[in-house]
Amino acid sequence: MKRSLGRRLVATPSVVWIVGTFDRNDRPNLMAAAWAGICCSRPPCLAVSLREATYSYQAILDRQAFSVNIPTAEQAEVADYLGLASGRDVDKIAACGLTATPSEHVDAPLVEEFPMSFSCALIHTLKIGLHTLFVGEIRDVQADDVILNEADRPILSMLNPLLFSAGEQRYYATGDAIGPAFEMGKKFLDDIDPLS
Repeated sequence: MKRSLGRRLVATPSVVWIVGTFDRNDRPNLMAAAWAGICCSRPPCLAVSLREATYSYQAILDRQAFSVNIPTAEQAEVADYLGLASGRDVDKIAACGLTATPSEHVDAPLVEEFPMSFSCALIHTLKIGLHTLFVGEIRDVQADDVILNEADRPILSMLNPLLFSAGEQRYYATGDAIGPAFEMGKKFLDDIDPLS
């Protein structure tokens, strides 16, 4: 039996996303965010939720763009640091030995060392409360060849993204594949009588 936990941020897991921006002085900055995800398929869009206090918040508004970069589980220490330090105070990219290169599609930096990056143009903002939801239309996706299958789709086990458990405040890696999507549940389609 389930029991109520009240109003708590325990949704889990979340992929750790590294948001890339350029500040007013053209300096690239990176921050870790777990409140993020796909929010539309046509046009293809990602959303990230940031607090106004973050250094990246104003940069997204100024440049009308951001990138989302996916670190691997092996890059957990770097990703954690990018969520601890502020770009106001330190050059986080230099501190981690990362390489930020400008996207060819939007005014935001991509991280060379992370296996997958999304270039997003800001199309909507929604102030919700403490956080503002930034919706970015995906203008390009870049991925390392080693994480792609023959159809140029990412293989989760090869990407091995860093996962965050909000309830535990811990990081995880992905596990084994358990079966094909849009296939495993078909057995229920045959067993159900149509509604009258």
